[in-house]
Amino acid sequence: MAYPDTFEGFAVTDTAKWSTTKKIEFTPKTFQEHDIDVKIHACGICGSDVHTVCGGWAKPDLPVIPGHEIVGEVVRVGPKVEGFEIGQRVGVGAQVWACLECDTCKDNNETYCPQWVDTYNATYPDGDKAWGGYSSHIRVHDHFVFPIPDELPTNAVAPMLCAGITTYSPLVRNGAGPGKKVGIIGIGGLGHFAIMWARALGCEVYTFSRTHSKEADAKKLGTDHFIATWEDKDWAKKIGRKLDFIISCGNSATNFDMDGYLSVLKVHGKLISVGLPEEPFTLSAGSFIKNGCYLGSSHLGNRQEMLDMLKLAAEKGIGSWYEELPISEEGLKEGLERCHSNDVKYRFTLTGYDKAFK
Repeated sequence: MAYPDTFEGFAVTDTAKWSTTKKIEFTPKTFQEHDIDVKIHACGICGSDVHTVCGGWAKPDLPVIPGHEIVGEVVRVGPKVEGFEIGQRVGVGAQVWACLECDTCKDNNETYCPQWVDTYNATYPDGDKAWGGYSSHIRVHDHFVFPIPDELPTNAVAPMLCAGITTYSPLVRNGAGPGKKVGIIGIGGLGHFAIMWARALGCEVYTFSRTHSKEADAKKLGTDHFIATWEDKDWAKKIGRKLDFIISCGNSATNFDMDGYLSVLKVHGKLISVGLPEEPFTLSAGSFIKNGCYLGSSHLGNRQEMLDMLKLAAEKGIGSWYEELPISEEGLKEGLERCHSNDVKYRFTLTGYDKAFK
């Protein structure tokens, strides 16, 4: 492998064998004046990786190298890059490019840019392919590279680059803070972050799960109230119209009690979905009229929100609950399959990059 002309990574080449990866050599996007090359040290495994490689959302652009919760060191900077230096520890999340010129981008909503480019399984406007973090290196526009505070350990901070910001942004954009009652649906890779952020921001936190099996974890994470929607009788009536808004982190829409969740919102309260189930939600217009509530969604978070989130994590000592796996064919197979079956508490971080990419 002759850096910087080519990189290496573990690719999925067949959706029928979605947990099987093969090391390949690939050519990254053309290096441009605002680009940074990052040598990767760790990367999280996200539920999005599984949805992508198994074709659950749509047929991927094979071969695909997943991974968008990346921490590494800067090894090359473009001539117009400012604020970064060789050897600096940085993070890269689930987006690597936006035009930064449209009205949406100029309004600090670059994660909603009509031309946004995901970190992998995506194509740049010039036709170059985007490759993810199960790789030796990644090449990224500097707007989507983030300094990592010294206080945050590499392996613990990696999952924040997607799961963390995905839950932090909708909380702060909807006024999370003292005096707010916030609901979190689902305790998993997204939900465990949402609980910690809501608590750190000063909210009163209500956590919803189907059973009481994760109640102890929810309490450790900082929830104030725990509701098991399959086991607690009349739960929706008991907390009717108490919550300012809800962040839905669930990975499945099966038996999702949309009417129940909407009924516990205050008048004009919001339910914001950040999980992306493969199956659709079932709801009717009548579900909204009693309290005039709203249903919406959120995509990642802008650059300033990412920087603010990392600062909050450093100040409050917040880190992901994670397991380490070696980046290898065996490690990736285990991680993808266990993530698919929700057998993780609550994120995976891939390590051992120096060994895998000599």
